[in-house]
Amino acid sequence: MATIRQLRRRIQSVRNTARITHALELVAASKMRRAQERALEGRPYAEKLESVLAGLAGVLSRTQALETLHPLLQRREEVRTVGVLHITPDRGLCGGLNANLNRSAGMFVASLEQPAAIIAVGKKGRDFFIRAHQNVVAEFTELGDYPSQLDTLPIARLIIDDYLAGVVDRVYISYARFINTVTQRPVVQQLLPIEPPEALGEEAAEQFRLDYIFEPSPKAVFERLLPRYVEMLIYHAVLESAASEQSARMVAMKNATDNANELVRELTLTYNKARQEQITKELLDIVGGAAAIQK
Repeated sequence: MATIRQLRRRIQSVRNTARITHALELVAASKMRRAQERALEGRPYAEKLESVLAGLAGVLSRTQALETLHPLLQRREEVRTVGVLHITPDRGLCGGLNANLNRSAGMFVASLEQPAAIIAVGKKGRDFFIRAHQNVVAEFTELGDYPSQLDTLPIARLIIDDYLAGVVDRVYISYARFINTVTQRPVVQQLLPIEPPEALGEEAAEQFRLDYIFEPSPKAVFERLLPRYVEMLIYHAVLESAASEQSARMVAMKNATDNANELVRELTLTYNKARQEQITKELLDIVGGAAAIQK
């Protein structure tokens, strides 16, 4: 059994840990709200852009196949290399988020029949694939707690250029989709070639054409929007990952603080029992010594 001095030291150590985790919880909570707002505010823009693309696809599909409109829409019959954009946090202390993201992406890469080219956004994903001896062709770290679209434009430009140049024949994106404060879901979805939103029906497409004025033409607008659509998908995935990171960190630090406080209570109870036993033993020694003197 631990001595009273050892118990006292351990109680103080656990209390110090609880103070640290509580401070991290408060910091993560303050960042979490803003990160969640940015992720949720970006969803209407993404939905509106998808609806515009769907309307344009409905207008243009009546005259020609969509795959012939832009190289980002063209499917390649022979897939030699698959690009994987893997988005993770730069830091730990966020529960099982990093492990879940890396496990999901690792299983996906292992299931591919073609070699993978990894583009890592975040140190945790980069380190994971380097340890797994995968081909990490590029890395982007230190985007900050509140990344802007300017921070993600180089990522989108690299991916689009590599796809157009034939360096990769298909691109997937792996990130954490923010559901709520306690739930973050790892997602792997195709990024390139673009899967155009389902085209509107003939009547809806005609109404869409009447509601908007296109300059210089619907085809030109559609071609200009496709790269912006890829940029938007990447930026929105980074925002979702940032919200997931802060939420997971806040929950993990709260659980760590609660566990530390519970451990302090248990150790304090053990310390009090040990102290009582020591006092009782000392009293018995005194009483026994006094009785021996009287005899």
